[in-house]
Amino acid sequence: MDYRRLGASGLKVPALSFGAGTFGGSGPLFGAWGNTDVTEARRLIDICLEAGVTLFDTADVYSNGASEEVLGQAIKGRRADVLISTKTSLPMGDGPNDSGSSRSRLIRSVEDALRRLGTDYIDLLQLHAFDAGTPIEEVLSTLDGLVRAGKLRYVGVSNFSGWQVMKSLALADRHGWPRYVAHQVYYSLVGRDYEWELMPLGLDQGVGALVWSPLGWGRLTGKIRRGQPLPEGSRLHQTAEFGPPVDEERLFDIVDALDEVALETGRTIPQIAINWLLQRPTVSSVIIGSRNEEQLRQNLGAVGWSLTAEQVARLDKASSVTAPYPYFPYRRQEGFARLNPPAV
Repeated sequence: MDYRRLGASGLKVPALSFGAGTFGGSGPLFGAWGNTDVTEARRLIDICLEAGVTLFDTADVYSNGASEEVLGQAIKGRRADVLISTKTSLPMGDGPNDSGSSRSRLIRSVEDALRRLGTDYIDLLQLHAFDAGTPIEEVLSTLDGLVRAGKLRYVGVSNFSGWQVMKSLALADRHGWPRYVAHQVYYSLVGRDYEWELMPLGLDQGVGALVWSPLGWGRLTGKIRRGQPLPEGSRLHQTAEFGPPVDEERLFDIVDALDEVALETGRTIPQIAINWLLQRPTVSSVIIGSRNEEQLRQNLGAVGWSLTAEQVARLDKASSVTAPYPYFPYRRQEGFARLNPPAV
């Protein structure tokens, strides 16, 4: 397993990390991903550790806290061997203070997460969404206190816009508070929006990407192909509805390119899609999720080898889209190119 620094921090994380969103299986939305119990989770974690996957990602909202509970029980006795990443800020109830990133909510959320995980510290806490109703100074000063108390090692965010990350980093630098070292983002061959603003920001500011849904909400599993019906009982269309829309012809062009590379490499389509991500700038780790041992071992096959430059270029071309203003190609004309050299 390749280990990479998490952004500009000194923490090294595995190129692949494991997403525990399928642990627990309760709740209306974030509990619908799977129902892995403690026994199954322990087996999956055994396989991960054998392969060098030491970072496990969860969130309080996954299965209403049950994901953290199952993960905590499954790693019992080997806390020193793993890194735990969890997230907070999304609603955990209907009360006025059951969502967001206020001082009250953050302190309570961290205490609850520590209890559910059965640990006295969290390696990486990420804010699951930007809270526009709480001053950024209140958020950062609270995180600073939690880091100083030894309850958090590092802090990051998820699903933030560029200005939200940059304003937070500027205030952190001004006051000497902990900087966000990670940004958990959606990024895949069918969803390359991350490259337009957040990737250049990550390069400039030392914020590492933790990639979620690397297979584009299940679109890059190899089961969706041009002119072929989905397998009977497939949930792929239902799963894809939760994600950003993707033009079908573009999706089929990407799958065709993946098929070509699969024939050349002897690898599966998901392995190629994940390997492509691992060669992108700022990517510290790609989060893989698996409901069973077979799926996990397949995903672990995405490391230990590399696509050639020509294969990467082919996948780049098949998945490219015109960026929106002000990122679209006119910036690459002579005058703008001198002022705005390409970040990737």
